[in-house]
Amino acid sequence: MTAQEIQSILQKQRDYYQSGATVSVTFRIAQLRKLYDTVKKYETEIHDALHADLGKSAYEAFMCESGLALTEIRYLIRHTRRFARRKTVRTPLAQFHSHSYQIAVPYGNTLIMSPWNYPFLLTVEPLADAIAAGNTAIVKPSAYSPATSAIVAKIIAECFDPAYVAVVTGGRAENAALLEQKFDFVFFTGSQAVGKEVLRHTAEHLTPAVLELGGKSPCIVDESADIPLAAKRIVFGKYLNCGQTCVAPDFILCHTSVHDAFVKEVKKQITLQYGENPLADTDYGKIVNAKHFDRLCSLIDEQKVVHGGQTDAHACKIAPTVMDGVTWNDAVMDEEIFGPIMPILTYESFEDILSLLKTKDKPLALYLFSHNKPHIDRVTRELSYGGGCINDVIIHLATSEMGFGGVGESGMGSYHGKDGFDAFSHVKSIVDKKTWLDLPMRYRPYKSKLNNKLLHMFLR
Repeated sequence: MTAQEIQSILQKQRDYYQSGATVSVTFRIAQLRKLYDTVKKYETEIHDALHADLGKSAYEAFMCESGLALTEIRYLIRHTRRFARRKTVRTPLAQFHSHSYQIAVPYGNTLIMSPWNYPFLLTVEPLADAIAAGNTAIVKPSAYSPATSAIVAKIIAECFDPAYVAVVTGGRAENAALLEQKFDFVFFTGSQAVGKEVLRHTAEHLTPAVLELGGKSPCIVDESADIPLAAKRIVFGKYLNCGQTCVAPDFILCHTSVHDAFVKEVKKQITLQYGENPLADTDYGKIVNAKHFDRLCSLIDEQKVVHGGQTDAHACKIAPTVMDGVTWNDAVMDEEIFGPIMPILTYESFEDILSLLKTKDKPLALYLFSHNKPHIDRVTRELSYGGGCINDVIIHLATSEMGFGGVGESGMGSYHGKDGFDAFSHVKSIVDKKTWLDLPMRYRPYKSKLNNKLLHMFLR
C-alpha cells in the first residue's frame, strides 16, 4: 500500500471520527459484539493461520490467542458502559458551589502495530480496547505472520467500514509511511529497537503512545522453592510458542543448594511435556523464519547443553534446550533470547542477586519461585519490572482484571480490561460552576481583610 493510499484511509477515519459516530457507548458495544461473533465464526481459520505461521496446535492457538481475545472482548462488552460513565469527584470548598467530575473521551484516530509472535491476540486485544474507548483504528499486523494477517484483515473487513477500522498489510515501507502520519494515539508491540523508532516518530507530532516491548525476564528459584512444581511450570512457560513469548522466563537464577535437583526436574518435565523427540511432535511449533532460527542457533553453546539442542533447519525447529553452567559473559546472556533455550545460572547470596538485578535493564516480567516471605516481599517491592508471578510464570497477563505493560526499557503504558480502555482514552476534568453564588475573594483589588481571611481559610 502506498503512502498516498494510507493517507487517504486516515483522512476518511478523521472525517468519520469527527462526525461523532463513535462517541455513543451503545455503538461501541454493538461493534464489540460484532467483533466477538466474527472471531467465533472464523475460529478454525484463525487456528489454521497460526499453524501456518508458527506451527501452533489448535489447542495452543485457542488457549493463547483466540480464546484470550474472546475473553477480553467479552469483558469489554460487559464493562464498557461503566468505564465510560462520568465519575464525580470531591469539589474543594473554595469552588463552592460546583460539581466536579471526570469523563473518559476517545483520543480519536489510533494506530495499532502488532508483532508476529502472538499475531492474532496482540492485534485483536488492543483493537477491542480502542473500540471500547470510542476510537477509530488503523491496524498494522506483522509481515512475518502473513497467514494470520490475512485472516485478521478478513475479519476486520467483514466487521467494519474501513472509515472506522482498517487493516494495512505490508512490511517496512508501510510501517514507515504509517509513522509519518499524524495519529492521535499509537499502540505498538514489538522489539526495543523498533519501539525506539516508533517513539522518535510520535515525538515529532507529540503523539501519546503505549509501547509493549520486551527484555531479559529473570526467573529466580530460591532454596525454599517447590522444585518439581517450579520445573513443571517453568518448562511450560519457557517453551510455550517455542520460547517466542515476550514474557517468557528468559534465564534462570537458581540457588546452588537446589541446582542439581532443579536441572534433573527440568529434564524430566521436558520429556513429559514434549516427548523423547520434540522435533517429531506435530503439536510443537516452529521458529518464525530462517533469520531468527540462525540467530538462535548462534546462541547455543554445545559445550553447555545438558538437554536438547537438536535442530531442523528445513522445518525451522529447535528442540527445547537447556544450557547449564552459564555465566553473564556468555552470548546467550547478551540479548533477549526469544526462543526455546533455557540458560541456568547459579547464585549463593539472595542479597547479591537482588543487588545485581537492580543494575540491569528493567525487564517486562520477573518470576520468583519461593516460600520465603521476606524474599517475596523484597522482590516485589525493591525490583522494577513490568509485572510477574510468584511461584508461576506468564499467567499474570491472562486476565482482564489487571493491566499488562512494561517499565523503563521494557515499555511504557499498559492495557487489558480497564487499563486498556484507559490507555485509549483521555480523561477530562470538568468543573460545572453554578451561577447563583460568586465568591468575591478571587477578584481584584486584593485589599479586603475579609477576603484575605477567607482565602487563608479555604487554602490550607
